Order: sequence, then structure tokens, then C-alpha cells
Amino acid sequence: MSATSGTGRETGRDPVRVRVCPDGPLLLRGADEVMDADGRAHPVTRPVVAVCVCGGTARSPWCDGTHALLKRDRAAKGS
Repeated sequence: MSATSGTGRETGRDPVRVRVCPDGPLLLRGADEVMDADGRAHPVTRPVVAVCVCGGTARSPWCDGTHALLKRDRAAKGS
């Protein structure tokens, strides 16, 4: 399967797939790079990468598992 660019031309690549993990990161399969909130491009070197959506990671834009700690803290506080 090949993807199309924004111009509608075939790129010869499979499309990037995104999986939303409940209370966790976005898993991206097939991406070449991830653009962070400041507009910086981060090259992707693995077939699948986890991108942080909680905002708590120390390795932005990559997930470092902080969402699990935040979830436990919220549960302990009863919210």
C-alpha cells in the first residue's frame, strides 16, 4: 500500500498509523519525524515510537512513562 502526499501524488510509502493508548501516549508506526510544539523536528529511528500527550515527560516529545505516575497520584488524591 502506498500513501499520497498533500498534493495527491503517490509517495510509495505506507501511511503513518496512530494508536491512541487510553491514559497513555500516542503510538506512531511508520513516521519519519515528529514535530514538537516549538516546531522542531525530531527524527524517528524506530518502527514504532511513543509520543507524550500528558505533558509530563522529561524527554519531550517522547513518552517516558510519567503518565502512569500522574494517574497514580490522581487516584491517591481521590480525583
